[in-house]
Amino acid sequence: MSNRFHLAVPVFNLVEATSFYCDFLACTPGNYETKKWQDINFWGNELTLHYSSNRAFRERHSVDMGEVCVPHFGIHLIREDFNQLKERIINNEKITFFDDPYLRFFDEPREQETFFIEDPSKNVIEIKTMKNPETLFR
Repeated sequence: MSNRFHLAVPVFNLVEATSFYCDFLACTPGNYETKKWQDINFWGNELTLHYSSNRAFRERHSVDMGEVCVPHFGIHLIREDFNQLKERIINNEKITFFDDPYLRFFDEPREQETFFIEDPSKNVIEIKTMKNPETLFR
């Protein structure tokens, strides 16, 4: 048995959302039920896209470096993969940053760079890279 995180999120267009995660973010599709849900291999974790016509509630919460959108979910990437994805967004006319890249905890052991994007259904995703990932749960 492996330790994988599972998250199910609502999407308003299953085809468009699947394309965003698989074609743009380069994740891979998994199990599905036609017109109902689609599993995505979200960097080794199970993200399930569920078709929904309901709009999700969200708000901003004050954290150390600004106002963070809640709810959100995300992934920690190695620096190389983080930089590649950041450049792909910078050079894309349709996908933009929800919150621009910024550095948190500069020159501390927990230093990290982060940015936020939205999927086509307005689910907010945080992408981050940590200078010292081993400090995450200290």
